[in-house]
Amino acid sequence: MTWLRTPRVFLAPGLILVLVAIGGRYTLDRAGWTDLAWVDLRVVGLLVALAVLVVDIARRPRCSFGERREGWLVATMLFFLFQIASGLWAPAASRVGPQTLDLVLLGALVVAFYLYAVGDPDAVVRTAFLLFYVAAIIFALAALFINGPGDQGRYSAFGGGPNVFVRIEILGIISAVALALFTRRLLPLLATPLFGLAAVLSGSRAGLLAGAAVGAFALVKIRRKLHPGAVAGALGFVTLAVITIWAFAPPAFTNLFQERFVEQTVQDRYLSDRTDIWAAAWQLAVDHPLAGAGLDGFYGLIGVNQFVEYPHNYVLGVAAEGGLIGIGLLTAAVLLWTATVHGGGHRPQLTGLAVAAAVFVGLSSLFSGDYYDSRLAWIFGAMAAAAATVPARVLEEVPA
Repeated sequence: MTWLRTPRVFLAPGLILVLVAIGGRYTLDRAGWTDLAWVDLRVVGLLVALAVLVVDIARRPRCSFGERREGWLVATMLFFLFQIASGLWAPAASRVGPQTLDLVLLGALVVAFYLYAVGDPDAVVRTAFLLFYVAAIIFALAALFINGPGDQGRYSAFGGGPNVFVRIEILGIISAVALALFTRRLLPLLATPLFGLAAVLSGSRAGLLAGAAVGAFALVKIRRKLHPGAVAGALGFVTLAVITIWAFAPPAFTNLFQERFVEQTVQDRYLSDRTDIWAAAWQLAVDHPLAGAGLDGFYGLIGVNQFVEYPHNYVLGVAAEGGLIGIGLLTAAVLLWTATVHGGGHRPQLTGLAVAAAVFVGLSSLFSGDYYDSRLAWIFGAMAAAAATVPARVLEEVPA
């Protein structure tokens, strides 16, 4: 029954895992079923995904994996477990229950994506980019033609915020570049003007800045490999894309661009109170230097009175709520992961693209989002580690 062993990994686990990762905290009350608001679709989706993944792993061929560097995964899980344990000394007003569930699901997603990717890194990472490419198109069209602008004139889709929306769109651009490299065709790049338009309409300055930083670094890294004709073609395409966006964008585009990026950012230097929030988080870290204020301690001590949900900076959040222990575990996980993916390992191109996606979301997390909102960074990081460490011939079946 060799058909059970082909393909090397099933598509179903990837589809469900990506849906869970993109869906975020999607509860049924958003769909109008208020009586079922308590149903957390993340839990349902992840349980189904894990069940399918177990079947997938069980029917895979026995493989000689050799040695894989997985210290980063151990450090990451220890970091998540410490964050959960810090709920023991969290303030009374902290939302320990929901935050604990977020961290459990985050840890499960990271492990699941890694175990899925090691089965066939080439297929899994490429499929992930394809799914994010499709998701970015769906989100962009939904934002433009269904949801429309929100109260601040900023666009988003499916009930998520603009800062989450911009991440999907920038990941769509990275996915388009990845698919173009995989297929050696320019067709996937045709959707990038749509992604760019949607990203700007999100009004997320930090997300756009993070995307620009990753793109600039990638260009500097490959500058010696660039052909003058390719550079000219890329500049021409970008110019045409900008003209197309400006010509066919909705009227809200120019208004949002003028108000959000020119008036608020350049003229008024408005940073959405980020500096005050960061200063409060830093002071909390100073006041609780060793083990922090506990899980969701920022909200329990500061945010509950000032109507601020979280510190809007992943590292400051860890420092404030986990102290030096939390920062030490996070640093260890990041350093071990960096050593694992450095140089690209067995698949430099595939690893580099996954690293770019992980770094983009990581940079975005320095300006917005809570712990669970960082999940895409950890997920792409897990796939990058699998692509770098699993040998190309690992999939050869070992005789029983």
